[in-house]
Amino acid sequence: MRKLVRSSSLPTAALAGTPEMATAAVALALALRGWWEDVNGSPAWQDGAFFSLSAAYALVSAVALVQLIRIQLRVPEFGWTTQKVFHLMNFVVNGVRAVIFGFHALVFLFQTKVYTLVLLDLPGLLFFSTYTLLVLFWAEIYHQAKNLPTDKLRIIYMAVNGVIYVIQICIWIYLGTNDSPLLEPVSKIFISVVSFLALLGFLIYGGRLFFMLRRFPIESKGRRKKLYEVGTVTAICFTCFLIRCIVFWLILYTFRL
Repeated sequence: MRKLVRSSSLPTAALAGTPEMATAAVALALALRGWWEDVNGSPAWQDGAFFSLSAAYALVSAVALVQLIRIQLRVPEFGWTTQKVFHLMNFVVNGVRAVIFGFHALVFLFQTKVYTLVLLDLPGLLFFSTYTLLVLFWAEIYHQAKNLPTDKLRIIYMAVNGVIYVIQICIWIYLGTNDSPLLEPVSKIFISVVSFLALLGFLIYGGRLFFMLRRFPIESKGRRKKLYEVGTVTAICFTCFLIRCIVFWLILYTFRL
């Protein structure tokens, strides 16, 4: 009988603890919300976050520059290959981001809003051009391995980037001459579409190259290394551009609200 009484009292005790757990969860959520509001309104926290991002981008930029110098010293006779241009653009785009985050207090002080938007959007376009150059590099490898023509790949790369920059410059010019509240969401939609194009590029050519290397009959250390490298970079870049699309659509949702 005692065992039955004790076992029957367990659900009651669990149910009795449920409101307490709910109260604790609500209290924790309110505490986290208050902490986030304090952090979001604190200049010291904001400066710390921006300067940390600036240091991180500066480090990536320095690594890209070191890689470029190493490749140039190792094979100077090949000129400006796709790999060298990629490292150069990586150095530039991360350097620009490091400068913008380092001088973040001055970025929002422009009286003309379009100047701020140019500084905020330009690194994203350079980021797109840099990593679609990596897609171009993989596409050339894939087409050469499959005995497909490669002469039009660079033309397509330059044409796509040229159209994107022309459209973005037109948006900036229109924003500078017409202060329309609807054009800024249009600019966000355009950036999200650009990110989606890069996402598709990595999914198509990164995936093709990965499965081609996986089916390669000769087992070697170099093959495993390249397979791991292509798979990892494809997954990381696909995820980054996907998150970028989601963030811009969330920003558009807040605009609508």
